[in-house]
Amino acid sequence: MEIVEVAPRDGLQSEDVVLSTEAKVELIMRAVGAGVRRLEAVSFVNPKRVPQMADAEAVMAALPSRDDVTFIGLVLNRRGFQRAVEAGILEINVVAVATDTFATRNQGVTSEETLVTFEDVAAAALDAGVRPTMTLTASFGCPYEGEVPVARVVEMARRAAAGGAAEIALADSIGVAAPVDVTRRFAAVRAALDGDGHHGLPLRGHFHNTRNTGLANAWAAYEAGAVALDASLGGIGGCPFAPNATGNIPTEDLAYLLARSGVATGLDLVRLTDAVVWLEVALGKSVPGLLAKAGLFPLVAS
Repeated sequence: MEIVEVAPRDGLQSEDVVLSTEAKVELIMRAVGAGVRRLEAVSFVNPKRVPQMADAEAVMAALPSRDDVTFIGLVLNRRGFQRAVEAGILEINVVAVATDTFATRNQGVTSEETLVTFEDVAAAALDAGVRPTMTLTASFGCPYEGEVPVARVVEMARRAAAGGAAEIALADSIGVAAPVDVTRRFAAVRAALDGDGHHGLPLRGHFHNTRNTGLANAWAAYEAGAVALDASLGGIGGCPFAPNATGNIPTEDLAYLLARSGVATGLDLVRLTDAVVWLEVALGKSVPGLLAKAGLFPLVAS
């Protein structure tokens, strides 16, 4: 199972402390040192709305070029995409939103407009040799409109696949899902994509732990056929445009869950927990993740 590290972007964007460029690079390289091979490193968004991400170009310029590591950039429009290309990004992630109210609060556009933007940016990305992926936010529920119909999620996923998505993530950015919701929605999307001829198009899960169901949902996504799961070191993060949305599922806790279940991730639990200890110092606070507090099992001699 591939774990996509999102602490450098989704994690840090909700923190009050704005880390220096050097500290962000250190965080990324500590994750790489623990075995992470795919990271959402930066976002190319309006720095007035997300000041924590204002130095995206500087971060990318400071990172080493490695054939075995993919640095992902989040973009919301053509301008962000152009910045990403100029910074040397080879994989972009575009956010589409399943409901109008959340889309308006988050991006200032309608749900349909977020999807049209993905289609436009994905076409440009494919022309430029950049891998386009889409994260479908509010796939499991909206903080403003409530329940989101499965049919809407399926419709948007089908559009994304037709528009060139190399991977689609179903995101529970406000942490309302339970495992049965994950099973049902992943199955519905998989069936629709297969029916459209997109056999094998990768699905990814993105879960937040707002109601303490994040890890259970990640496991349900794994069982439902997801090939990748987003997670954030220490469980930092949230959604700055959704009320009471707490952090992502912790990378180290997810890696432990999978390892104990016999699922290989390629990650080093000791180095992950070391990175979390470093992150707590950098942020000046304790983080939600539990493995770094409880320790490994069986115990590893120091």
